[in-house]
Amino acid sequence: MIKFIVFDLDGTLVDSRRDLAESANALLAACGCPTQSETAIGRMVGDGAATLVARAFAAGGCPAPPDALARFLAIYEARLLQCTRPYPEVEEVLGALESRLPIAVLTNKPLASTRRILDGLGLARFFPPDLVLGGDGPLPRKPDPAGLRVLCERVGMAPGAALMVGDSVVDWRTARAAGARACLASYGFGFDGFPTDDLTPEEPVIATPAALLRLL
Repeated sequence: MIKFIVFDLDGTLVDSRRDLAESANALLAACGCPTQSETAIGRMVGDGAATLVARAFAAGGCPAPPDALARFLAIYEARLLQCTRPYPEVEEVLGALESRLPIAVLTNKPLASTRRILDGLGLARFFPPDLVLGGDGPLPRKPDPAGLRVLCERVGMAPGAALMVGDSVVDWRTARAAGARACLASYGFGFDGFPTDDLTPEEPVIATPAALLRLL
C-alpha cells in the first residue's frame, strides 16, 4: 500500500522545457555554437544542470568554456518562470493528495531554483520545506537513492511504502535503487525514448496527472 508520494519536478509537476531550452540555447549562441531544438534540449534534462550543459555543447560539437555552468545558471535564473507552468490537473491532484498522505519533491535542480518555481507557481503550499530536496545539497543526485531514502526517513516510512513519480529513466532508477515503487509520467518531456518494455506490472505509466489518483 502506498503511504508516501515523492514527485520529480521538471517534466512531472511543471513543464519547464521551453525556459530550459531557451536558456541553454542563449548560452550556446553566445559561445558561437549551434543551437538545439526544444525537444532535443528536453531529452537532455534530468541529471542536473552540469550534465545538461555538457550535453548541449556536445550536441553542437563545441567545447564548453570553463564557466559554462555558471553562465547557464545565471541565464536560467533570470527566466526561471517566464514560460514554466504546472501541468494541467497538477494543482488539483496535489490538493487531493495532501489531505490523504505526505507528499514531497525530489529533483536534481538546485534547491533555490526549485523553491522559486514552487513559490512562483503556487505549489509550495503543498510541500513542507523539509520535504523538498534539490540536487545541490550534501546528498548525491538521482539516480542515487540517498535523497529518496532521506525523505522516507523524515516521514517515518519505509521505502517500500513510497511511490516515486517522475517522467524519466533517472526517476525510475532512483525508485528501484531505493526499494520504492515507480510511476512514470508519459506526459513529461523526459519520457521520450523511455524503455517501457523494461517496466514491470508494478510500475504504472500515467498519461495525465489525474490518472495518479486512480492508482491509489
